[in-house]
Parts: sequence; structure tokens; C-alpha cells
Amino acid sequence: MTEPHWLTPEQLAAWTRLVAVVELLPGALDTQLQRDADLTHFEYFTLAMLSEADNRSLRMTALASRTNATLPRLSHVVSRLERRGYVRRTPADDDRRAIIAQLTDDGWQKVLATAPGHVDTVRQNVINALDERDTEDLRRIMAKVLDRLDPEGRFGMSTGPM
Repeated sequence: MTEPHWLTPEQLAAWTRLVAVVELLPGALDTQLQRDADLTHFEYFTLAMLSEADNRSLRMTALASRTNATLPRLSHVVSRLERRGYVRRTPADDDRRAIIAQLTDDGWQKVLATAPGHVDTVRQNVINALDERDTEDLRRIMAKVLDRLDPEGRFGMSTGPM
């Protein structure tokens, strides 16, 4: 049996800090969004992905990909958002089996009202802790990791140079 290729102390320190951020940041984002907008982070992320799409609409399969959700999970969340009037679902014109999720006018207004508080939370918890070089390093490093985790670009995010 071969010996595991252990992390160096520096690698372990970087890794454990990344794990801590991955564990703590979702709670901070969820807390603010629940308090200020009565949305979970995933609900807001779903609305935001629709708000950035052409015609503020995506096939459910594409939306699932961009939000890294299973179709059943996404369907459940979109149903909640639909009941609140933020999203509507319709059959696709070119394939009646495919479903299109579209942000409603109320959903667009919810995104516009929610975004400033969300951005403030992102700034307070991440961006304001970094200087300009740190921000560029973070972008560059996350692009490398994202290339490994999402080589097909399902998240719809460019990882190349800005």
C-alpha cells in the first residue's frame, strides 16, 4: 500500500481556511437574505440567474446547470417562487416537453430590491477584506479551481482572463 501524498503545512493551512469560508459564508448570505428579503440564498441565486439571462428566462435544465441544482430541487424552489409571483413556467415553443422558467415583473422588482443588501453583505464578508491585488488573486485562483470543478462550464461562468 502506498503512503498518501499528504498536504504540506502551507497547503493544509490554505485548505482548512478554504473549508472554513465554504462552511461559514453560506450562513452569512442566508441570514441577510432571509432577514431582509424573505429569500434563501438559493432562491435569490435562482432569481439572479434568470435576471441575467436573455429575456430573463431559461430552460429549467439550463437553470439547473447554472445553479448547480438537481431538477427535482430546482423544480421545488421554482414552485415556491412561482407561488410568490416571482417566476412563471411555460412549455418551450420548440419542444413542448421542455419547460421555460421566466422571471416575472414582480420577480425583477424583487431582484432589484434585494441586490443592494446582498452586495453589501458580500462586500462586508469578502470584498472589503481584500485589496485590489487580493481581489485579482482570488479571481485568478477561483478560475483555476472552477476549471477543475466545472470543466464543461455548466455554471455559465467564464474563467479566462478579464
